[in-house]
Amino acid sequence: MDRYDAKSALEELREDALLPHPVRMRDMILRTQFNAADALEMNREFQSYLTHYGETQKIALEILERLAAGAPARS
Repeated sequence: MDRYDAKSALEELREDALLPHPVRMRDMILRTQFNAADALEMNREFQSYLTHYGETQKIALEILERLAAGAPARS
């Protein structure tokens, strides 16, 4: 995937459920031209994305820490 190609990122999201890192998302936004109203709305949505991305990372960290501390299941 080209790290700045929004179409590739969208395709990956649909295929692999991978969220683009906020820095890449920001760079994609900066490389796209919007009118003032759309730019303001995009910024609001991006701020929400940042918040939720951080919250999701925190939850994933807590889950992975608990998993790492546990004993592996026997097959």
